[in-house]
This record gives sequence, C-alpha cells and structure tokens, in this order.
Amino acid sequence: MSLPTRMAGPSIPYRRVNRLHMYVGTLSFDLLLGDIRSLKEKRSVVRPIVAELQRKYSVSAAEVDHLDLHRRAGIGLAVVSADAGHLTDVLDRCERLVAGRPEVELLSVRRRFHGDDD
Repeated sequence: MSLPTRMAGPSIPYRRVNRLHMYVGTLSFDLLLGDIRSLKEKRSVVRPIVAELQRKYSVSAAEVDHLDLHRRAGIGLAVVSADAGHLTDVLDRCERLVAGRPEVELLSVRRRFHGDDD
C-alpha cells in the first residue's frame, strides 16, 4: 500500500507586497553664542533650543560638537518619516526655529537626506 503523494500545499491567494518607504533627514547646526563666559551659561542657552526642537517637532536632537568651547555649539538632529515631503517640511521648520533665536548666530547648517536607495 503506497501513501498518496501530496503535490502542493494549500493555495495561497496572491497578495501584493507593498514596499515600505523610509526617509531619514539630519541637520547639523554650527552656532556662535553671544556673551557667554562659562560652560554653565552656554548650557543655559543651548539646552532650551534642544528641548524646544524635541518638544515642537518630535525630533531627536542633542548638542554634539564644540562641547568644551564657551561661545560655540554644535547641535545635531534627526527625523525619520515615511513621507519625503513631510520630512523636508519638518527640517525646514527646525532650521527656521534655530535661525530665529536671537541669542545665537547661525554660522552654518548641513542638511542630509537619506532615502531607500542609499
């Protein structure tokens, strides 16, 4: 007595596979601070900027450069989104917020945009 041979498993209906899109945007700010004489004073200027970026725009932000200099600061931030247009809008708003702060002078901004093809 031979066992029946199973030809194929249960039929699985065709499903369209949706490709997920993910975009990552980063900004690096180089700032010159006003009349700052200590790292404690510097912290009192930089921390509120970082906190406001995080609170208003739900970005990851931190002081990342010139940590030991009194009058210079580097702030970095990152955003992840499924929509490239939304990502660009958030980065633009963050840049305007930092540029509009009267207590700092924005020396430079570096913007990076990473998509699925990178």
